[in-house]
Amino acid sequence: MAKVKFTETVLRDGHQSLIATRMRTEEMVPILETMDSVGYNALEMWGGATYDACLRFLDEDPWERLRTIRKNVKNTKLQMLLRGQNLVGYKHYADDVVYEFVDRAIANGIDIIRIFDALNDTRNLEAAIKATKKFGGHAQGTISYTISPVHTNEVFIKLAKEIEEMGADSVCIKDMAGLLSPYNTYELVKAIKSKISIPLELHTHATSGFGSMTYMKAVEAGVDIIDTAISPFAEGTSQPPTEPMVAAFKGTEYDSGLDLAVLDKVAEFFIPIRQKYIDNGLMDPKLMGVDINTLMYQVPGGMLSNLVSQLKQANAMDKFDEVLKEIPRVREDLGYPPLVTPTSQIVGTQAVLNIVMGERYKMIPNEVKMVVKGMYGRTTVPIKEEIVKKIIGDEQQVTCRPADLIEPEMDKIRKAAARYMEQEEDALSMAMLPKPAEDFFKSREQKRYAIDLNLLNEEDMVYPV
Repeated sequence: MAKVKFTETVLRDGHQSLIATRMRTEEMVPILETMDSVGYNALEMWGGATYDACLRFLDEDPWERLRTIRKNVKNTKLQMLLRGQNLVGYKHYADDVVYEFVDRAIANGIDIIRIFDALNDTRNLEAAIKATKKFGGHAQGTISYTISPVHTNEVFIKLAKEIEEMGADSVCIKDMAGLLSPYNTYELVKAIKSKISIPLELHTHATSGFGSMTYMKAVEAGVDIIDTAISPFAEGTSQPPTEPMVAAFKGTEYDSGLDLAVLDKVAEFFIPIRQKYIDNGLMDPKLMGVDINTLMYQVPGGMLSNLVSQLKQANAMDKFDEVLKEIPRVREDLGYPPLVTPTSQIVGTQAVLNIVMGERYKMIPNEVKMVVKGMYGRTTVPIKEEIVKKIIGDEQQVTCRPADLIEPEMDKIRKAAARYMEQEEDALSMAMLPKPAEDFFKSREQKRYAIDLNLLNEEDMVYPV
């Protein structure tokens, strides 16, 4: 058995899961050199919601964050999370956009791209895997893990094999809701390792309380890499903590060789940052406990906080338990999609509407219609005829790869962004998140204008001789 490797998530999923992705680049920079010396397999630091949060909330350029981290991390691989054909947006893009995005991500410093699809439709991974290989990156194909009457280990083993055959360099089991139980993990990892010859990585969350035990059994079963977060940004809805996992394997055949003294320096650095977000209310103590609802309703932590917010807006918090019970019913109606962005939001919103309106499917968001129509891809099991009829009437369902219906769009996107473009990547920001990107570009322009004015004023000043 080879030594287990660690991917550190504090720069992406650690703070995405606990403080809604609000950590700023300037808060990360001082510790990057130390993190680079740890010997991690990779630093997961981009993609997922970081792109959105940079533009929408932090007035930061996500591409500048990537370049800054790359400049300070010279030895460790940088990793990002990509939603397959959705990239880092919330809809499917044409293949030319996928290729452009992957090209720019790798050119700006990304080494490993973890590519997943919310429905586990491997057709939605194809373009991103091919693009990653073309531009010299490491393509990690991903299984979105979930539990349901139709999701057996056999389904996931078959998926892993299919991903390897697509040309992926490694496979990741992405357990976004912390649903993997320790002994089932052992069985699943053992079986997948016997079928594939590329590395296997496991990503879980501590939400259900299983996290560290799940990693222990995964390592015993032969998993190659595990994802952990440095302790101040671990546990709760985040990943299990890095340091105890490193210590647990010390002196065994799985010993990672990582230095606990260096990891302690990393942890010390993040303690005051954690405190800052506790003090300003962004780190909610509720997110730090074990949430058994995860196991009962398969609801990831981020989806739970979203539901609470929707119910508060509708002044219907008293209906929270009813909504939780409605989620599995909606999920069954929609062909048992795994609950991960964007399907978690789609299923959650429909469940809220069904309960708040007092009638199931009285109001149906467009995204739900798109799932039923097949515009997000193929569901694990076909959606029942009566549900199809109720939601899209006599409209035809799409059976091809959804992206095949999208014309090339990169030229159109560049034209739309031309007014603001200062770098090639700006067009991609406009494509992913049109309104937040435009707001960011306007803010950037104003700042530049203010700087220019200051410089002019300084030049106009007459200094005494």
